Amino acid sequence: MISEIITYEWFTIFMVLGLVFICLAKVLFTNRFMDFIRVFGNSRYLKIYTKDQKFIDIFDGLLFFNLVISLSIFGYLSFLTIQPDQSFELDVFLKIILGISTLGIIKILIERLIGSLFEIDKIIESYLFQKTSYKNFSGFVLLPLNALLLYTINPSKISILIVILVMILINLIGFITSFKIHQKAVLNNIFYFILYLCALEIGPYLILYKIIVEYKA
Repeated sequence: MISEIITYEWFTIFMVLGLVFICLAKVLFTNRFMDFIRVFGNSRYLKIYTKDQKFIDIFDGLLFFNLVISLSIFGYLSFLTIQPDQSFELDVFLKIILGISTLGIIKILIERLIGSLFEIDKIIESYLFQKTSYKNFSGFVLLPLNALLLYTINPSKISILIVILVMILINLIGFITSFKIHQKAVLNNIFYFILYLCALEIGPYLILYKIIVEYKA
């Protein structure tokens, strides 16, 4: 019982931190934030702000921090639900945060490097912005879903699976949107596109999963 209270206290602290990042994004970039929360099913946000992309974007950065925290909470909560005999360990949770954030940043840097090497910077930047927008939106949605799992419903394998499916759906729609916009370029370079998917979209997550599993083993 005491362990459960401590676990929820730490999750609450980090959820509040994620909410702080979202509030900062809303206060500092009010108009953009209002367009952002309607990105799902509305291309206005993508059309307007793709042109204004910068290498370091404070708005995306704030939402990325929330994404990392929300994913870490959900990932660890899912693990504790599947493995009820395990207990919350702050150092492990912080390592998950570090791992997810590092993986995300390295992926973006590598993708930008690839765009620069093959002189397709504009296409890559547009694609990255669209992908980042939907990932940040999934983090925005994940925050209240985490709150439901923690404080309203009792987490179960079914509820965890439903949340995972929601996250997959959001990012799948984002992927399809990006594919439609860059369809001609993708079809003309289908081999490189498949190689990209395996190397930079699927591979890193498999590696992260393997590291987590081996660490807990």
